[in-house]
Amino acid sequence: MHPFHLAFPVHDLSAARSFYGELLGCPEGRSSPEWVDFDFYGHQIVAHLAPELCGTAQTNEVDGKGVPVRHFGLVLDTESWEALRQRLEGNVDFLIEPYIRFKSEPGEQATMFFTDPSGNAIEIKAFADMGRLFAK
Repeated sequence: MHPFHLAFPVHDLSAARSFYGELLGCPEGRSSPEWVDFDFYGHQIVAHLAPELCGTAQTNEVDGKGVPVRHFGLVLDTESWEALRQRLEGNVDFLIEPYIRFKSEPGEQATMFFTDPSGNAIEIKAFADMGRLFAK
């Protein structure tokens, strides 16, 4: 799999470093006074200082919950998902609390949604069987 690259706005680089670097455990890469990149589980994400672009995302209903339309995230194995869930509990306000979505359906997955300090929505999900990632 090829790593993806994602650039997104933040209101404060120090807060981004604390959130992505310390809480999520993403090693920091290159940086400047205007941006910083992180190793997001093997993918490159870049926090760009642009406070005027930060804000709340629109939501659409999925499985009876308001899922942020704009979001990014990861698909982890269930053990890594559970470890991250435990690290995040008490440290983030979940937009959607951790739960199993589409239970007993082909797309059954563990999922959780939260935001970074700049309001960027993040989804972390896991499949018991990674081969079901694109199952219909």
